[in-house]
Amino acid sequence: MIIYTFPVHTAFIERDLEMIRPESKIHPLVFTNKPLFLPFFFILQFFQLLWFLPKTSQYLCFFGGYHSVLPVWFGKIFGKRCTIQAGGMDCMNMPQIGYGNFRKKWLRKATVYSFKNCSLILPVAEALVKQNYSFDPTLPPKQGLLNLIPDLKTQIQVIPNGFDTEFWKNQNKPRNAWSFLSVATGTAEPTRARVKGYDLIEKFAKNHPDWDFTLLGDSVYQPKSSNIEVLGKLDSKKLRELYNSHQFYLQLSTTEGFPNALGEAMSCGCIPIGSAVGAIAEIIGDCGGILAKKDLQLLEELMQEIAAKDLLKLSKNASTRIAQNFSFEKRKKALLEALGFNYSSNSI
Repeated sequence: MIIYTFPVHTAFIERDLEMIRPESKIHPLVFTNKPLFLPFFFILQFFQLLWFLPKTSQYLCFFGGYHSVLPVWFGKIFGKRCTIQAGGMDCMNMPQIGYGNFRKKWLRKATVYSFKNCSLILPVAEALVKQNYSFDPTLPPKQGLLNLIPDLKTQIQVIPNGFDTEFWKNQNKPRNAWSFLSVATGTAEPTRARVKGYDLIEKFAKNHPDWDFTLLGDSVYQPKSSNIEVLGKLDSKKLRELYNSHQFYLQLSTTEGFPNALGEAMSCGCIPIGSAVGAIAEIIGDCGGILAKKDLQLLEELMQEIAAKDLLKLSKNASTRIAQNFSFEKRKKALLEALGFNYSSNSI
């Protein structure tokens, strides 16, 4: 049995469980992302791991952090594999915007211990391994695991996210012209909004009062422009409808690993415009636009370049790119093989 630990339960976690369950029994153990509850959850997790120990074959963690310390320790003491999937903030140090595990002393120690003592690290993007960050010049340029943990010796294997392109599908319906969508949670918190690029989107929307912008994921967020609509979380089917009604998808994040919403939106035919951080440029390819610097004027120029292209072709190419490069089956095969299972599929 695989014990799978993570700080919060997300759609990404559900996809992993869906991938692994046909091959192995897997038991999810949610931790906490609330500092006040850490002592209780450390005690709870210790006894959970001890209870399941006789049936446990290996440990899997999403993100490195407080929740991965005990699984890594149990793995070392009892000779069981422990794999950590690095997702983004566990590979970053950006104290100026309140982002990254390495900006806090004890969280940094927990993260470093976890990554140095686990069996295998599976980042979702190459940029999380090592990068010279330049999108926002106010932030430190040296990011990624090998920059932040120079003596890291643990084996690293990059496995990008994958998407169910039979569900996240371009329905070829009429789209609202000059409509822009961005998806993020927790953006009522100003630092989180900046991380997700909402500060730049607000300026962009103000310059184009005749264009429509939708920010989805946090109904408490207060927009500054009247042409910005804010929606709370939606279920998958409603989200798919929203992707299929918008022409463009904005992923102007200050930092990212591998943004799931970007892949979903592209698969549904949205033309992507993203910042040059994390795996965003790799995901978008030549199907949209890449913003090299956090600069409104550069964004306006980029938008003019995109507007001059064949938008219908860009939309179709975006769907095709996700299906060919970031399918559910490709990730499933790579993940299962990294965990020691033999897996083959004719659909890859």
